[in-house]
Amino acid sequence: MTDRAPAAARTDLGVARAAALYEQSDFERARTILEPVLNNLPDSADGWILMARLKLELAQPDQALEAATRAMPLAPEDSRPLALASRALTLLGRHEEAINMAYRAVVSDPRNPLWHDRIAWALISADRQISDAEQAARTAIGLAPDEAHHHFTHGVALEQLGHIDQARQALLTSLRMEPGNPVAQHRLAVLNGEAQPEHPEKKKRGGWKMFGKR
Repeated sequence: MTDRAPAAARTDLGVARAAALYEQSDFERARTILEPVLNNLPDSADGWILMARLKLELAQPDQALEAATRAMPLAPEDSRPLALASRALTLLGRHEEAINMAYRAVVSDPRNPLWHDRIAWALISADRQISDAEQAARTAIGLAPDEAHHHFTHGVALEQLGHIDQARQALLTSLRMEPGNPVAQHRLAVLNGEAQPEHPEKKKRGGWKMFGKR
């Protein structure tokens, strides 16, 4: 026990340093700091959650899924690994698993609006049950009406349903809250016939603020 306490303290410090670099968008340097920390003490749930976030930012969804899976038994009451795994599974094209994992995150923490947003994106990316995706986006807006990315998600779902005027209004609402967001600007330009579409899930990042410290 006497040896483990200092090791745990060093782990906490290393995770905190890596998290600070993550917030500065220095993802590669954060990864190089975090990897030896987890090698030395691999039962840090916060460490694996952060590693999953980093691997998503570094476009390594397979490794993000592995890190999120490592975190799940270490923090069984924490919904974040479930949502991280869902996003990684979406990026890997494993849509049914991504949807199921997103619903598990909502069951674990039903008041977190971003988990409802994750359900919406899992369904949109799978191109199925878009009406459920639209409902999930509306639930997220109801829980956090001032978050611009929820309105963006809602706009994309409405577009997929063919409700173009409502989609345009949702995107305009998102841009009123976050005027400089290039993703929402581009999506609105697509609706207006002024730009070519891109895959929305690959471009959207706003929904992942929830993995920061609360």
